[in-house]
Formats: sequence, structure tokens, C-alpha cells
Amino acid sequence: MSIKVRIPTPLQKLTEGKAEVEVEAKDVRGLIEDLDKNFPGIKDRLCDDKGRIRRFINIYVNEEDVRFLQQDSTPLIDGDEVSIIPAIAGG
Repeated sequence: MSIKVRIPTPLQKLTEGKAEVEVEAKDVRGLIEDLDKNFPGIKDRLCDDKGRIRRFINIYVNEEDVRFLQQDSTPLIDGDEVSIIPAIAGG
């Protein structure tokens, strides 16, 4: 099962400069684990010390926010597209 993941610019230094990678995962939690296996350190940037997705990290599966789905238990199927988007603050 191949899932396409779009990596934001601030995290691309962890993915060898790649803006898009492919992972094998059944859900968002597995996607984060697979990303970390292939690109060590990325999980620490996405998840807090309890393993939950950080508040300022938005993850979308096929343009739907996982916070309104099943969060990190949101299931994935072959061909899904996931976007990781860090929140931007300012004024």
C-alpha cells in the first residue's frame, strides 16, 4: 500500500530535501512511524512526548483534516495523499 506524503519545507531537511515521499501505512499513526523509520527525527517534530500529534501540526488525508476524522487512527488506503502542514502564526 503506497501513500504519498507531502512534506513542508521546514521538515525537508529531515527528508533529504524531498518535498514528497511515499510510505506504507494502514493509518496516520503508522504513517508517522514509517516516516520516522525512513527519516529519523521526524516523529519528534510531529508528535509530543506522549506520541500525540502536536497542536501546531495539521495533517490532512485527501484534503480532510484528521482532527475531524479519527485523528492518528484515521485509516489510509492505497493511493491516499497526506499533507503535513505546520500552523503559521503572526500578525
